[in-house]
Amino acid sequence: MYIKQCTIQGFRSYRDQTIIEPFSPKHNVVVGRNGSGKSNFFYAIQFVLSDEFNNLRPEQRQSLLHEGTGPRVISAFVEIVFDNSDNRIPIDKDEVVLRRVIGAKKDQYILDKKLVTKTDVMNLLESAGFSRSNPYYIVKQGKINQMATAPDSQRLKLLREVAGTRVYDERKSESNQILKDTEAKREKIEDLLKYIEERLSTLEEEKEELKQYQKWDKMRRSLEYTIHNQELIDTRKKLEDLANKRENSGEMTKHLRDAQEEASKRIKAINKDLREFKARIRTANEERDQLNNERQDLLKKRAKMELYVKDLQEEVNGDIDAKGRIETKLEKLDGEISAKQHELEEVMPRYEELKKEEQNCNHRLEQCEQRRAELFAKQGRGNQFTTREERDKWIKKELKSLQKSIKDKDEQINRLNEDITTDTKKNEELEARMAKLNIDIEQMKDTVEGSNRSHYELKKKKDELQNERNTLWRQENTIQQELATTKDELHKKEQNLRSILAR
Repeated sequence: MYIKQCTIQGFRSYRDQTIIEPFSPKHNVVVGRNGSGKSNFFYAIQFVLSDEFNNLRPEQRQSLLHEGTGPRVISAFVEIVFDNSDNRIPIDKDEVVLRRVIGAKKDQYILDKKLVTKTDVMNLLESAGFSRSNPYYIVKQGKINQMATAPDSQRLKLLREVAGTRVYDERKSESNQILKDTEAKREKIEDLLKYIEERLSTLEEEKEELKQYQKWDKMRRSLEYTIHNQELIDTRKKLEDLANKRENSGEMTKHLRDAQEEASKRIKAINKDLREFKARIRTANEERDQLNNERQDLLKKRAKMELYVKDLQEEVNGDIDAKGRIETKLEKLDGEISAKQHELEEVMPRYEELKKEEQNCNHRLEQCEQRRAELFAKQGRGNQFTTREERDKWIKKELKSLQKSIKDKDEQINRLNEDITTDTKKNEELEARMAKLNIDIEQMKDTVEGSNRSHYELKKKKDELQNERNTLWRQENTIQQELATTKDELHKKEQNLRSILAR
């Protein structure tokens, strides 16, 4: 393998394209006057095949471009054609063309008219026996003396690079490192498999324990069912015995039943009175709720009027006359609300009194129910009295207490009727006031309707302006999308132009 042809353009003193050929496969001598370009030719070969011109800064790349009279050179290249008839370069071609192109902002390698990376070129040359870090094939001045006086280890290293074994040594070290990493991963996998096996054995033990637990749990549930069944049988027997005893209670049960019926009649009468009291209390509650609802409606109307006043201030820019009228109406509404609040406060004490009376009635009802329970309990007190006279005496005493309770309840009913009459008169007065307030509210509604009509017209105008603004926004978005599409197309065209210029 040898260099057949070298082409230089724009590199140092070579402005125009210069083709140097032919080269001898054995020895070649370059002679010429000072300044004829011998050193730059040597640098051109070194520029492509060695590491001397790697990692160039922008100013260093600029120094390699031709600087002379005439138009400025923006890029330069050096192309070397190798004779590869012995296939020393691992490419199935008789000729291999390697070109390096350099510019102010680029540094590219081209192999057989294909753009390749710097690493690919370095690996290809090293596989062919070219050492970029210690180029033995480029002999500079004083290199012979340096090699003659160099130690044996350095000469041995040079011989390995000439023979091309250093590449294989590097690959061997990389392979050894990969083997070490693989061995470490294999050890981790073995540890993981060992952990999985231990976990499986633990799960097998837990599985056996679960089977034993299920077996004993089934037995436990069987025993519990047997015990509950036996308890159920015993309970049924006891219920049958109690039913037999209840049927054999006799005349005592009959007398107690009669007394119970009388007490039940009295309790029904008392419950009827209690229901009437509750109905009256419910009526008072409804009246109170109605007043509260009316108060809430007035508060809502007041809030709406306040919001409406605020809107008029913002949209009509302070109509002073209308604002004065609305404020006057708001003051009237405040007075009406305070009056209703005062009336509600007057009604509340009466409501509390009725509520307390309801609680008293409930308390007396509980006492009566307790009395009824005591009558039921007399079934078990058959042995309390030794003679009939003692029993009759005790019953008369209980009748006197019941008659006294009935008399007290009658007096309480009379008082409640008087209170109801008073509440009815107050209710009539409140209805008259409410009728007057309804008339005032109707007048206010007329005023509010007029204001709402003007508000509707302003809102309609606002909607028209909003639609117009939305239309303009849509037009703006369409224009922006077209602009973005145009910019993308311009960017793609610029990329295509740069790729065409690079080739």
